[in-house]
Amino acid sequence: MKDAAAPSANQTIYLKDYTPFGWQVEDVHLTFALAPEATRVTARIHFAPNPGAPKQEFFLHGEELTLIRAAIDGQDITPEIDANGLRCAVPDGPFLWECEVEIAPIRNTALEGLYMSNGMYCTQCEAEGFRKITFYPDRPDVMSVFTVRVEGDEPVKLSNGNPTSSGDGWAEWHDPWPKPAYLFALVAGDLVAHPGKFTTKSGRKVALNIYVRPGDEGKCAFGMEALIKSMKWDEDVYGREYDLDIFNIVAVDDFNMGAMENKGLNIFNSSCVLASQETSTDDNFERIEAIIAHEYFHNWTGNRITCRDWFQLCLKEGLTVFRDAQFTSDMRGPEVKRINDVSDLRGRQFSEDQGPLSHPVRPESFQEINNFYTATVYEKGAEVIGMLKRLVGDEGYYKACELYFDRHDGDAATIEDWLKVFEDATGRDLSQFKRWYSQSGTPRLQVTETWSEGTFTLNFKQHTPPTPGQDEKLPQVLPIAVGLLNPNGDEVQPTTVLEMTEAKQSFAFDGLAAKPVASVLRGFSAPVVLEREQSREERAFLIAHDTDAFTRWEASQEMARESLMASVTTGATPDTDWLDALHKVVRDRDLDPDFRSSMMDIPTQSEIARLCHERGHVPDPDAIWAADKALRDTIAKRWSEDLPALLDEARVTAAYKPDAEQTGKRALGSKILGLLNRIDGGAAAQVQFDAADNMTLQLTALACLLRAGKGADALARFHDQWREDQLVMDKWFGLQVACADPGEAAQVTKTLTEHPAFSWTNPNRFRAVFGSLAGHHAGFHQADGSGYALLTDWLIRLDEKNPQTTARMCAAYQTWKRYDSGRRSLIKTQLERIVAKEGLSRDTSEMVERILS
Repeated sequence: MKDAAAPSANQTIYLKDYTPFGWQVEDVHLTFALAPEATRVTARIHFAPNPGAPKQEFFLHGEELTLIRAAIDGQDITPEIDANGLRCAVPDGPFLWECEVEIAPIRNTALEGLYMSNGMYCTQCEAEGFRKITFYPDRPDVMSVFTVRVEGDEPVKLSNGNPTSSGDGWAEWHDPWPKPAYLFALVAGDLVAHPGKFTTKSGRKVALNIYVRPGDEGKCAFGMEALIKSMKWDEDVYGREYDLDIFNIVAVDDFNMGAMENKGLNIFNSSCVLASQETSTDDNFERIEAIIAHEYFHNWTGNRITCRDWFQLCLKEGLTVFRDAQFTSDMRGPEVKRINDVSDLRGRQFSEDQGPLSHPVRPESFQEINNFYTATVYEKGAEVIGMLKRLVGDEGYYKACELYFDRHDGDAATIEDWLKVFEDATGRDLSQFKRWYSQSGTPRLQVTETWSEGTFTLNFKQHTPPTPGQDEKLPQVLPIAVGLLNPNGDEVQPTTVLEMTEAKQSFAFDGLAAKPVASVLRGFSAPVVLEREQSREERAFLIAHDTDAFTRWEASQEMARESLMASVTTGATPDTDWLDALHKVVRDRDLDPDFRSSMMDIPTQSEIARLCHERGHVPDPDAIWAADKALRDTIAKRWSEDLPALLDEARVTAAYKPDAEQTGKRALGSKILGLLNRIDGGAAAQVQFDAADNMTLQLTALACLLRAGKGADALARFHDQWREDQLVMDKWFGLQVACADPGEAAQVTKTLTEHPAFSWTNPNRFRAVFGSLAGHHAGFHQADGSGYALLTDWLIRLDEKNPQTTARMCAAYQTWKRYDSGRRSLIKTQLERIVAKEGLSRDTSEMVERILS
């Protein structure tokens, strides 16, 4: 824990070393006199000794601050200051700390603390940005009530809590709920409010606002609707009411993250709140709805109850990701939501778990906490909550949550606190389950089956491979959801959750008339790699008959993986049994269109590379690209007679709505258009592009035209139409890289960096271009290393401006050791170039050193 002692550069911080801060902060009064080059921040803070902490020196975090004055109880002092903060002698009892500092928001390109985005003042204090605003114990277990005065010429001045008073050139805000500094927020600028209102179940009337730049008012209605739905859902499902008189959201163009849950003043990346039919895809709408819900749900799971230290980050993030997944499932349907979540988990978190960046859901150590805002903490953290809910049941889960809110309201809590309420509420011993928080890596679950005289037995064996720093793993608690189908497709054993606690364990089902087909790991009930020998016929049977949407989808994915692996390793042609089984599902109009679209998912090229590596093959990105192309071409040819009719069926004739029904039809139509594009040379795509009245159809058609080699005119038209809309232009930039042929991807990327609209200091624009390059498996991993060299050039440049974005982009290299010696050598050279850079940030240094390890 970064507590009383200031860390030196690249010092490793350990969970075991946690020590409470030596003083309590009774109240905080801040005054901001805003100026781009010289903002003055005056702090008046009442400290009192913390009786629960050991004696220690008085140290306040502070970085990049110019101290103007410091005083204790009205007497000026001269503290000792270094690059990490200040220390000084203080009285034995309570005292008033005062200081005035100067900062330059306009020069804060790291986008941490107080900075400027296109003339607007805004803040980002999680995880450790508040120390760039004033000297303070910048740690999550120090909680206090804040009163803030904002002075300046900006017409809108916002902070946490409720507004208390205002006048010409100033506004004051008071937040009555104690909070840590990472939840502090301030926004000031020329903004327009899109208003709304909500009445809580106890009758509190809450004023709602989404603040945007003038001209963006027309993109707020969906966000407001999502916010109101979130507030109502949290009351209905978790019994959580909002607790202030006002709730504000602000859209910010320059933001390292998606959004931030600051108490009463959520700050959002513009891409995560602004939406319209013309400028946003269906995926954008769903993502915005989920992120607004996520940040609102943090009001209780993160704000009212926060983290004792940053090692407990999964306490708030894993739980809140799980809650927002529940919300989306209720709003849009659970089946496809679960499939999408598992796809994302495998694509991001499984790769993290199986490489040099692997770490437990609750890490034991770190150098830079910004590097642990990871898929493991968020997505795997949510999976752990889901497993806990399955094990204790719905009644036990919500009973434990209610106890958690009652017992820890106002606390900075730990994972131990969270698990203890479940033990107290349900009577279960969760000591073994706690291993999910301490052991890294993805467990591998092997399953075999036996059949004898009416008894069907499933035999399970679990094993978690070694990960960095953890060679030996103990058995985990695995909830394995299983159903059984008889030979005619009827379900003879409904979903049953088997609780596995040993390294090897068997479960028997008696009294069966015929050998059943087992549907194993329904709903992806545990985040494991399932290893199961299964015939093609049995998988095709599950595709046709399984009553669980996930395992039905998974059976198709397994057949697709095996087909692609055979193509990559032996040159085999695609599996026609799978294609025929899939074809029947896609043509089944009784099925939800969104599910039919999900069934058409092809395993990603990165996933096939991982599978090659796991099976002892060196993945060849070019061969994987060729196998993927051949498979899609084969599907298009085999289904050619049905594609026009399927595309026509998927058309939406009603007025546009981003709801589940229309979104599902457009998703199916997009997949069908992609196949048709392979045999009609872009003809149908051109028709759709010309007639599109929404961004989903327009962007899908543009992608098809680019892949057909006929996108030049459409690309220019798209640019001319949307050149003034930064979020749409992010799409324009990213799509060109994503759709490029592998051998041209690096050059396309390089050309785009020379475009006048490429703003490399804007995180959204940088990620649109270089995130697309890193995600283009064959293009990034070209054997000549051009993709590696180009990305590294820009990472070295960006690190000086924005270390946080740089460090996260370095994760593109985390799988480098799975490739051939030539590619490994090229990547290692680039990683060593980054490490050798003079003045490399702590964020990037830690990340690259872990990747190289």
